[in-house]
Amino acid sequence: MNMHSLILRTAGHFLLPLLLLFSLFLLFRGHNEPGGGFIAGLVAGAAFVLYLFSMDIAAARKVLWIDPRSLMGGGMTLAVLSGVPGIFRGQAFFTAQWWELAVPGLGKMKLSTVLLFDIGVYLVVIGAVLTIMLTLAEAED
Repeated sequence: MNMHSLILRTAGHFLLPLLLLFSLFLLFRGHNEPGGGFIAGLVAGAAFVLYLFSMDIAAARKVLWIDPRSLMGGGMTLAVLSGVPGIFRGQAFFTAQWWELAVPGLGKMKLSTVLLFDIGVYLVVIGAVLTIMLTLAEAED
């Protein structure tokens, strides 16, 4: 193992959790500020791709623990279902709905269908990026 591959392996192990944490920050900030599901999904996908490049396909699939195509399907389902609550309130499909919850120790939290939609987009983007990259990596082997 040469010095460059040792540095890449070390960086891959170190940066994966940091990039995933940053992607969650972007995701949860995005429904009120710039950011959101798409860019957060790209950052998370890049974290797994960096890990794929630093290790190998088997290690990347093991750390992912779910098939990327399942992420896409679950994300798409969640994104579409986030539009349904508006219908039950007599509004148009995909009309944003907001709820305020009192959480002990944290105070009031706002939840919305916008956040559910962003989480769905996040999962779709991660799944798409990883499906493409893993397919390309397996085709090269």
